[in-house]
Amino acid sequence: MRRSHNDSHNLGAAGWLRAAVLGASDGIVSNSSLCLGLAAAHTSHLNLLLSGGAAVVAGAMSMAAGEYVSVHSQADSEAAALAQERAELKDDFSGERRELADIYVRRGLDKALARKVAEQLMAHDALGSHARDELGLSPTTRAKPVQAAMASAGSFSMGAVLPVAVVAAAPAQYLIAAVAAAALVCLLLLGGWSARVGGANARIAAMRVAFWSGLAMAVTTAFGAAVGAL
Repeated sequence: MRRSHNDSHNLGAAGWLRAAVLGASDGIVSNSSLCLGLAAAHTSHLNLLLSGGAAVVAGAMSMAAGEYVSVHSQADSEAAALAQERAELKDDFSGERRELADIYVRRGLDKALARKVAEQLMAHDALGSHARDELGLSPTTRAKPVQAAMASAGSFSMGAVLPVAVVAAAPAQYLIAAVAAAALVCLLLLGGWSARVGGANARIAAMRVAFWSGLAMAVTTAFGAAVGAL
C-alpha cells in the first residue's frame, strides 16, 4: 500500500523523549538498586524509607544541576556561533550568500537553483537561514537550560519514587522481590513505550532496558548481601 504524503515521523520527539526516558529510568534503577542493596544488608525499614526518600531529593537535584550546566554550555556555544555568523553577514553578505548556495549544491540542487534559493531565503531571514542550514540550529532544537533541568529533575523524581512507595507498602518478607518486580515491570513498559513513540522495535528496546537494569540491581543486591553477612 502506498504511504500517504501526510505520514508523520517521530524524530521531532527524540530530544525530549530521550531526556524523559533517561531521567525516569535512572530514577527507577538507581533508587531500586539502593533500596535492594540496603534491604539485602538487613537495614531497618525506617532507614530504608529515609534513605530512599533522601535519594529521590538528592538524585533530582543532581540531575537538574548536571543537565542545567550541560545544556547551558551548549546554549553558550550556540550563542557564540550565532554572534560570529551575524558578524560575518555584516562584513561579507555576498560571500555568505555564496556559502549558503554551496551548501544547497552539496545537498543536490543545481547551481542556478541553489543561488536563487539562497538569495530568497537570505532576503527573508539571512541569519535564520545560516543558523538552520550552516550551523544546524532552529528554534525547536535550541538549548533551553532551565527547561532541561526541570524536565530531568521531574522525570528522575517520578522514577525514583516508585521503589520508595513499594518499600512503604510491601511486607518485609517480600520487600526485595516486590521492589525488583515493580522496577522491572515499569522499566519494561517504559522501554517499550519510548521505542513505540520513537518508531523503533518495542520488544527489543524493552528487553534491553530490563536486562541491563536487572543486572545493575542484581549486582547491588549481591553487594548489600555480602556486606550484611560480615
